[in-house]
Amino acid sequence: MAGFGPFDSFSEALIAACPLILSKPNATVGHIKDAQLASRVANEYCGWVYYTPERKYEMSMLTDQSDPGDVVTGRRTCRLSAFVDDPRYSPGSLKYILALHNHPFGTPLSREDMRSIIALANHHEWVVDTAEGKVPLAIVAFYSRSTDPASPTCDGFYQYTPETRELHEWIRTQDTWHPKKLGTVTWLDELRYRLDAE
Repeated sequence: MAGFGPFDSFSEALIAACPLILSKPNATVGHIKDAQLASRVANEYCGWVYYTPERKYEMSMLTDQSDPGDVVTGRRTCRLSAFVDDPRYSPGSLKYILALHNHPFGTPLSREDMRSIIALANHHEWVVDTAEGKVPLAIVAFYSRSTDPASPTCDGFYQYTPETRELHEWIRTQDTWHPKKLGTVTWLDELRYRLDAE
């Protein structure tokens, strides 16, 4: 994405992506009191943070393209492409780190979110060797608790990492981020999972 990065660490890219994604139209709708209206206008945006041959982290362009079924159900789930087209690099040279999106209502990661990163992991490495060390593939959902639609705050995000099966919530307090482990995910089958809290 033009004007974004590059970054030396994936955590820098992650934190920079949060306000950028949440600033998109209707990326957060907590300020809308009418639940039906909020559901109609809410929008999800998604993109990749990926690692380049130059040992830098970049973010793809964002998409808000939804699956056709979402229009019927009213759910907004952006459809993330499995691959990034960055003409500066050969396609096989990019390493995929984070699948980013927003949750307009600030809800936790859904079963569909977690299954989607597992499906994407079929195309990519579950753990990438970087200059920082080994970084596992993960899905992230940003949220804002702000009631100001003009300048939503980046208040936290949920993160699921298939390699470790861990589900976390990261909460922002001023300029510090605090992780809270919500548990370990055990898949019982394609549709059901158990969350074992620790």
